Amino acid sequence: MQVNLLYRPSQALAQCWLDPGERVFAESGALVGMSTNVRVETQSGGIMSGLKRMLAGESFYRNAFAAQGGRGEVLFATPLSGDMAVLEVGDRQWCVQSSAYVASSPDVEVRTRSSGLRGFFSGAGLFALETAGQGQMIIGAFGALEELEVRGHVVIDTGHIAAWESTLACRIGKNTSTWLGTWLSGEGLVCHVEGNGSLWVQSRNAGRYGAAIGARLAPRQP
Repeated sequence: MQVNLLYRPSQALAQCWLDPGERVFAESGALVGMSTNVRVETQSGGIMSGLKRMLAGESFYRNAFAAQGGRGEVLFATPLSGDMAVLEVGDRQWCVQSSAYVASSPDVEVRTRSSGLRGFFSGAGLFALETAGQGQMIIGAFGALEELEVRGHVVIDTGHIAAWESTLACRIGKNTSTWLGTWLSGEGLVCHVEGNGSLWVQSRNAGRYGAAIGARLAPRQP
C-alpha cells in the first residue's frame, strides 16, 4: 500500500493506492471516496471484538477495501479538521487513542486494551488500541500532529495524546502535588509518560473544543 498525505496539517486527506488484490482496513465512516474497481467488505471480527471496539469509542464494524482488476485508489479522512500521519508497524509497535485510528494494512493487527477506570475518568477513555504484526497504520488528529522523542519522563494532557510507542509506560495521575489542587486547577488528570520512545500529540483537545463551542450555541427550543 502506498499512502500519500494531502492538505496537511489542517485538512489532511489520506490517499491510499492499492495493487490488484491488495486490501486496507479502515474505521467505519473514514471513507471519503474510492475508484470504481475497489470492493468493500464490512466485518466486525466477532461480537466480543466488535463490542470492545465500541467501548473504545470506535464503531462496531471495520471496513476492508480491496482493489480488483487493476490499481485502486481509496481516500480517507477524520471527522474533525486536522493532521494525519503514517506509522510503520513491525520493529516498533504502538498504542493508539481509539479516536486517532483511521486505517491500517492487513498484516497489522489492532487490538483493544483496557486503560483502567482512571483512564475513563480522565477523559482518555476506558479502552485504547494496540498494534501487533507488520505494516502501516494511519492515524488522524484534531489539529496538528507532533512527534516527541521521550527520553525519561514527560507529562501530557490526556486529551492531547494520539499515539505512543509500546516501549513507553503511560500512567494517569494528578497534575499538581495534591488531588485538591488538581481539581481546582481545572486541568483534570494528565498522563505521565515514562521510558524511551516516540509519542504523538495533537495540538487541539476535541472535548474542550466541543464544550467551548457548545457554550456559545443558543439553547434548543422545546
